[in-house]
Amino acid sequence: MNLSPRPAPDMQILAGRHVVLEPIADETRFDELHEALGGEGFRDGWRFLAVGPFESRTAFDTAMRELLLAADKRFYAILPREGGRAAGFFSLMRIDTANGVIEVGNVALGPQLQRSRVATEAFFVLFAHVFDALGYRRLEWKCDNANAPSRSAAARLGFTFEGVFRQHMIVKGRNRDTAWFSILDGEWPARRAAFEAWLDDANFDAGGRQRRPLADLRTS
Repeated sequence: MNLSPRPAPDMQILAGRHVVLEPIADETRFDELHEALGGEGFRDGWRFLAVGPFESRTAFDTAMRELLLAADKRFYAILPREGGRAAGFFSLMRIDTANGVIEVGNVALGPQLQRSRVATEAFFVLFAHVFDALGYRRLEWKCDNANAPSRSAAARLGFTFEGVFRQHMIVKGRNRDTAWFSILDGEWPARRAAFEAWLDDANFDAGGRQRRPLADLRTS
C-alpha cells in the first residue's frame, strides 16, 4: 500500500480495445454529446444528475460548460472506437491527492453505451488508470439512494456498499439520501482479473451476448 500523496489525473487520453476516453478541455465534443444525450432517448437519464434535462441547445451548452470544464474535476468523453464519436461522459472528482482517494461520478451514458461491452470497458480503463497508473488507495462511487440502476451498476462493477448518508444533499430542490460504495487498492487485483475475463472475446457468443456475468467472474 502506497501512503504517499498521489498525482492528480492529467490530460492523458486513455484507451482500451473498444473505447477511448478523451479528457474534456474545451467544447470540441459538445455537438456529439448533445446528439447522444440531448434528445428524448436520454431525457430520463438526467433525473438523478445535477443538471438537465434541457429545453434548448443553448441551455445544454451553458450547463455543459459549467459542469464539464470545472477545474476541480477531470471529465472524460467516452468514444466507442467504432464510429469515434462521443456517446457519453463520466468524471474523476472529489480528488484527494493527499489521502489517495478519488470518486467516479457524473456518469451519463447515451443509449448507444447502455448495457454495452464498450461501457464496461470504459469503466475498466478508468479504474485501471486510478489504481495501476496513479496508485490511489480508494475509489468511491456515490449515488442517490433512490437511483436503483446506479446502485446496481456499482455492485456489478465490483464496488462494496458502505451505507447511506441520509439527507446528504439537496439536488434539484429535494432531499437526497446518498448511497456510498468503494473499491480499495487491495481489492483491485481481483476486480481487474474479473474485468479482463469478462472482456475477453471468449466470454461472448457469436451474437455478442455475454456467456458469464461480470459478478460471477469475481473470486473475492
